[in-house]
Amino acid sequence: MVETLPTLAIGEDERLDLENLATGAFAPVRGFMTREEALSVAETMRLPTGEVWTIPILLQAPEKPRVGPGDTLALLYQGERVALLHVTDAYALDLRRLAKEVFGTESEAHPGVARLYAKGPYALGGKVEVLKPRARGPLEKTPEEARAHFRERGWRTVVAFQTRNAPHRAHEYLVRLGLELADGVLVHPILGAKKADDFPTEVVLRAYERLLREFLPQDRVVLFGLATPMRYAGPKEAVFHALVRKNFGATHFLVGRDHAGVGDFYDPYAAHRIFDQLPPLGIEILRVGAVFHCPLCGGIASERTCPEAHREKRLSISMTKVRALLREGKTPPPELVRPELLPILRQGV
Repeated sequence: MVETLPTLAIGEDERLDLENLATGAFAPVRGFMTREEALSVAETMRLPTGEVWTIPILLQAPEKPRVGPGDTLALLYQGERVALLHVTDAYALDLRRLAKEVFGTESEAHPGVARLYAKGPYALGGKVEVLKPRARGPLEKTPEEARAHFRERGWRTVVAFQTRNAPHRAHEYLVRLGLELADGVLVHPILGAKKADDFPTEVVLRAYERLLREFLPQDRVVLFGLATPMRYAGPKEAVFHALVRKNFGATHFLVGRDHAGVGDFYDPYAAHRIFDQLPPLGIEILRVGAVFHCPLCGGIASERTCPEAHREKRLSISMTKVRALLREGKTPPPELVRPELLPILRQGV
């Protein structure tokens, strides 16, 4: 009986992760990682079985678990039994070592590292069995549902665009680039936890909905959400994002400047170079450099399309800059963000 099993309370991050494990969004990973799996991924970017994977999927605990291999544990979310964990490993984590391997830093100033430390120094590994699926929003699709959607539209090639923030002009440029290269584009924003100064998820979704509705071909762009937290793991998260989007049916994945980065923790092009260290992943990586507004070129340009002689005239585009202007009560120029999106964005600062 489920009611008699030992229990472990989990948070929103783990609630999302366990369902991604169950639906195949994190394939080939099918359960919370054992010690062997976590260390192999952190140190070699491979599972013990050899497949590429770069982010440990952990079920952490603040205290030493009183269960072990062979036990079954009921996972509680907000007091309700939502899943079972069939335990194959219970172990202690060297959090600083793990942080250094995955995030490249032990600093708690890094939001991903701080979250890793806060969840506790113990972990449980094993396969998950969902008892009560969480209610999904209209934009949330399982990998199977997303692939079926692409088949129905006749899309043989799909470019996936990862985002955690509301769209500015550079984001729009990347989506349009994807449309030039494939049958369709999957705009796939993160729906899970993000750092405090990112736009709220509902603002991000509303802004993209308006962008797609009014300025992009609706028959060739689809907006679905990815229910997982941001890790801010830079290059290793870029690989993770690519592998997950392959599971959702994408054939190509856009990796921009400082993908999944935060602050100054990563070289802006580390997320491009990491793919050179890996075998083919089954999804084509589209590496795009810095995108900006150049008045001399007459619009949005990139390092590959704008002459070096124009460098001093380039206007960098970032949501950090947009948010700062909005907080000061100023109107960001149309070179940074579409004016039509500003009423939505103002609700998120």
